[in-house]
Amino acid sequence: MPKILYLVTEDWFFASHFLIMARAARQLGLDVAVATRVTEYGDRLASEGFRIIALESDRKSLRLSDGVRYLARTYQIIRSERPDIVHCIALRPVVLGGIAAKLARVKSLVLAPTGLGHVWTESRPLYRIVRSVVRVVVGSRLRGPRTRYLFENTDDPHEFGLDSKDADVTIVGGSGVDPNAFPFLPQPPAPPVKIAVVARMLKSKGIAEAVAAVERARNLGAPVELSLCGKPDPRNPNSLTEDTLRSWSTVPGIRWHGHVPDVARVWQEHHVALLLSYREGLPRALVEAAAAGRPIVTTDVVGCREVVRNGEEGLLVPLGDIEAAARALVHLAGDACLRESMGRAANARFHEAFTADAVARTVGALYRALAYQ
Repeated sequence: MPKILYLVTEDWFFASHFLIMARAARQLGLDVAVATRVTEYGDRLASEGFRIIALESDRKSLRLSDGVRYLARTYQIIRSERPDIVHCIALRPVVLGGIAAKLARVKSLVLAPTGLGHVWTESRPLYRIVRSVVRVVVGSRLRGPRTRYLFENTDDPHEFGLDSKDADVTIVGGSGVDPNAFPFLPQPPAPPVKIAVVARMLKSKGIAEAVAAVERARNLGAPVELSLCGKPDPRNPNSLTEDTLRSWSTVPGIRWHGHVPDVARVWQEHHVALLLSYREGLPRALVEAAAAGRPIVTTDVVGCREVVRNGEEGLLVPLGDIEAAARALVHLAGDACLRESMGRAANARFHEAFTADAVARTVGALYRALAYQ
């Protein structure tokens, strides 16, 4: 039985975003192992029939010693497991796990630098140096006849000197969403027009900008309210603090709900999805909102514009332009017919490219070609 080994930063990240891919691998007859930092999601992954291997790492650390330890541990795991395919997810596993896989002479390598994260949104000199090194390693040193790249949008390949049309590049519609889990829903009663941000509470997700935009829209007379749904991520250097989030909950029309396990219910109760992110791979929260038939206001940045076309599924606003975001919210809040038509368009776009079945077919074809040819 061919084996696939996933290298991924966090078990919760794999459970929330990559189960569809792992299930596709299992459906093909592959033995599935997942090496990750194990927390409360380990049992859930094991219940799927996947073998879980502990792989500790500090995502926010750029220390050389931590990188060397991670490289050595992944090399040890790969040598012990002897997989036919190593699938690396997110930047640290892609760079260090990819190097380890090459050193261990793995038959096939899949590199999925999803989202690119704070390394790509930070402007400090250290991060510019890291970006330069990552570009060379991923786009050149790890490239080979049995290396495949998996991206969630058509912009990110260019960051590594690749093209979305290259034979070794596959574009996949995010992590895939089950339409049965997020059924199309009629708009709830209004006013007020309820707006939701579903995301980790990170600075780079534009949470502060979302709060400011809703405050500005309310000052302009729009009957809008904002729900912030998500929790901080202390292992991410861009994380907001709980004190900051609680202070925003004291502002009229703003409420932080923390982690919300039933995201489908969020869209049942809200009218508009908002995400003023700095950069994304392909934001799952917007795909789920689109499945539920909710219009979207988001930034005109990589990843977000993959889901939303301005004036069709929602409204795109310039990065950091709070006034433009506020005007977009005022526009949608004042036009129920527009909210409904954009919601229908968002649902149609979801069914075109972002369903779980579409992702499973795309990734399954990739795995089949690497494991059985």
